[in-house]
Amino acid sequence: MEKLKRLLADAGRVLAHEGQGDYVAGHVSLRHPDDPDLFLMKPAGIGLEEMTDDNIITVDIEGKQVAGGGKCHNEVFIHSEVLRARRDVKAVIHTHAAYAVAFSSLGKPLQAVSNDGAFFAHGLPLFDETTELIVTSARGKSVARTLAGYGALLLRNHGIVTAAASMEEAVFFALKLNQACQMQLMAEWAGGPKLVGDPEEAKIKGAYAGRPDMFTGVFNYVLRRCSR
Repeated sequence: MEKLKRLLADAGRVLAHEGQGDYVAGHVSLRHPDDPDLFLMKPAGIGLEEMTDDNIITVDIEGKQVAGGGKCHNEVFIHSEVLRARRDVKAVIHTHAAYAVAFSSLGKPLQAVSNDGAFFAHGLPLFDETTELIVTSARGKSVARTLAGYGALLLRNHGIVTAAASMEEAVFFALKLNQACQMQLMAEWAGGPKLVGDPEEAKIKGAYAGRPDMFTGVFNYVLRRCSR
């Protein structure tokens, strides 16, 4: 369990280091290895980079805290309902990634302006039922339905959600989604993208570039940068 808590804490450090911290907002979770209806989660009231073995909490699939000294986030239902709906998912991330939030306000599809966009060439769902916080199980279920089988989605005017079979993969897609949105925003600032990657080529590129060694490599690289 200590190893999993360290992984969760390291994920928070990586996300914060890469600019996805929003003071004490944003949260990450990791499914419990011995009980799929429990998960470890960042507590409320601290920054992403401030998680420790002592303050990480344990939550059940109904969104109720069952262990840990910290307090539970009111948007816990993003995690509980995605983990309930997707048994293939081990890690869930929600941040207020700034470029993704700005991009979501444009009402435009994400394009392969850069290599980053290729990771989302198969589709990027947009949750736009509300711009409110996801503070009920019903809203969490709606987010999970919108996410469906994808690894990431945009919450319009709010942030992002990523979900994956490993924490490293979930972090990778959180970072790449924000970068892809940043690149397209830059193109929009210059008058709008005129040339973008071919959609079918982007799917191929995203498939061979999105692999476990890339996920762990990026994750560990940013961790090393955090320590310098």
